[in-house]
Amino acid sequence: MDEKWQLGSLLGIPLYVDSSWFFILGLVTLVNTQEINELRLVGNLWWLGTIAGLILALLLFISVLLHELGHSLVALRQGINVNSITLFLFGGVAAIEKESENPIGAFWVAIAGPMVSLGLSIVLFTLCYLFPSPENLDMIGHLAIYMIKDTARINLVLGIFNLIPGLPLDGGQVLKAMVWKWKGDLLTGVRWAAASGQLIGWLGIIFGLFLILLTGSLSGLWIVFIGWFVRRNAENYDRITQLQESLLTIQAGQVMTRAFRVVNAHLTLTEFAQDYLLRETCERMVYFAASEGRYRGLIVIKDLQSRERSQWNQTTLWDIVHPLTTISSVRETTPLVTIIEKLEAINEGYLTVLSPAGAVAGIIDRGDIVKAVATHHHLPIPDAEIKRIKAEGTYPDYLQLPAISKTLPIRDQK
Repeated sequence: MDEKWQLGSLLGIPLYVDSSWFFILGLVTLVNTQEINELRLVGNLWWLGTIAGLILALLLFISVLLHELGHSLVALRQGINVNSITLFLFGGVAAIEKESENPIGAFWVAIAGPMVSLGLSIVLFTLCYLFPSPENLDMIGHLAIYMIKDTARINLVLGIFNLIPGLPLDGGQVLKAMVWKWKGDLLTGVRWAAASGQLIGWLGIIFGLFLILLTGSLSGLWIVFIGWFVRRNAENYDRITQLQESLLTIQAGQVMTRAFRVVNAHLTLTEFAQDYLLRETCERMVYFAASEGRYRGLIVIKDLQSRERSQWNQTTLWDIVHPLTTISSVRETTPLVTIIEKLEAINEGYLTVLSPAGAVAGIIDRGDIVKAVATHHHLPIPDAEIKRIKAEGTYPDYLQLPAISKTLPIRDQK
């Protein structure tokens, strides 16, 4: 399990570092120190070279942090929450809560990071030219110019590299937004950008292996590693897109169950308790009351418990039912994405599904949703796990459907 630690927050956004960050910090510090010593920038002061190498490594991650902060600020201006910024092995990631509402907004969120990096590069390169001539500088001055130029180059590479048009890179997000604008469909944009990312990842792996075979050194191994990372994450985007499509296409009528009972609305509370509650084997059975061929409403068991037992013989179910027009419900044509959102917004563990005529057609809980998704995507989720989800009313950690549904900007609210 990945570990991460919170360093604080920026503009209200929690800042974390992943455990892998410490490894790459040490590695980059070592490489920087070796280069500074080879260039004789600190003379024989090896300790100063080590400090400078560490500062350069930290400047790299500050650059990454500012890059991610660029994405975050644009998202915040669009009213989108940013849950966190995390620094890790390959740089950083801003956990933006949901997708922009339109492709133009998505474009600006995506392009903001590279623009920050390229802008920093321009500013730092310009700053180098403001320094006095090299012959007028002491050792610290030479070291300062070197560090500024190196940070400028880092930001230039960071900006250009992230503009490569393939997910999960920012360029892939830009490509996604452009295809979304062109085709009028977000998921089509994601599929195109994910396919481009997989192609770029494979090209990186092949190129890195070619360098290893050609030069006989392991210098191309880092390119292979980055290519693998890009390809794997592009595949994840593609899988999530398929999942999102199913949340939009699967409807309540395909998911609902008839795990409910219809009882006579004229029954007293005592009769209902004796005939049904005391004999029922299913603890979570849902009850609806009906009379004269019409549904009268939902029976909430807590309402019985709030009544004095002395009133149970005089009170009928009709007196305590919740009319169907007042309960949380969806239509048979409602897509899963809307059902998931409504379930998260209420305290109950299920939703009532109504037919076009306004009658009760079925009920849906989180277990039904997970089972439908598992069946659609051939996921090996055992029945015991579905029962647990139904009983606890929580989604499994490996299938957080509420978070996935939030990434869809346009939802059917029927």
